[in-house]
Amino acid sequence: MRLPLCSRFTALPILFACLTASSSSFAQESGDLAKAAQNPVAAMISLPFQNNTLFGVGPNDDGVANVLNVQPVIPVTVGGWNLINRTIAPITHLSDLSSGLPELPADPQGNGSSFGLGDINHSVYVSPAASGPVIWGVGPSVTFPTATERSLGSGKWSAGPAVVALVTPGNWVAGSLVRQLWSFAGDGDRKDVNQLLIQPFINYNMDDGWYLVSSPVITADWNSRDGNRWTVPLGGGAGRIFKVGAQPVNAQMQAFYNVARPDFGADWSIRFQLQFLFPK
Repeated sequence: MRLPLCSRFTALPILFACLTASSSSFAQESGDLAKAAQNPVAAMISLPFQNNTLFGVGPNDDGVANVLNVQPVIPVTVGGWNLINRTIAPITHLSDLSSGLPELPADPQGNGSSFGLGDINHSVYVSPAASGPVIWGVGPSVTFPTATERSLGSGKWSAGPAVVALVTPGNWVAGSLVRQLWSFAGDGDRKDVNQLLIQPFINYNMDDGWYLVSSPVITADWNSRDGNRWTVPLGGGAGRIFKVGAQPVNAQMQAFYNVARPDFGADWSIRFQLQFLFPK
């Protein structure tokens, strides 16, 4: 019997357990790969599939939403600089009566469920190829109104700056990514976009490719009233770098509780990610 969509997505942690149990550990290269995978501006091609399942969504706090982000990262080296191209293509499912997501300033109509492609975001970070103690990148970020249903997108073209900075002392990788977007074109009947996204991250790397991680996504919709503006998750989880045949893979799972959330926003969420790594 075929599982419902949300059941199939929430079964992903089982896949995580199977993969990490059956795979053999790296030797010394796992530490370097872990730090590169945890660095948003590393000069390494990667293909992450990040699944976020959100619970307690909607006016009755009983809805479920799911966002599968396909996030290819393609670096290009030009002279002494790396241009890190990061794309986020969300495939989203909203259950009946669930309102939009915290990173999606949408105004859905109707009571039916929605499924399809959301608005695609593309960021380009300019980062020194020879980094110092602080690794950094800065550049433009643009969101395109590619949503296949009204409730899955903003209906707006949006753009703004994005910056990331991090340090990697010892076994640690810690830093933050910050992005601010403003709408500049699109459907005039839709709500304008004026949104801040902050993603702090901290990783502690251990033996055999294992690591602890916390990387909540904090958002602020500046066009909403004060009490309905922020989404602030707290939580974390664990991950591992391993190989499937000759292919390096980074798998992780995290859980978050929203200590601040807008009306109809999720109470808590589970994030599962598989990231295929292509080191030079």
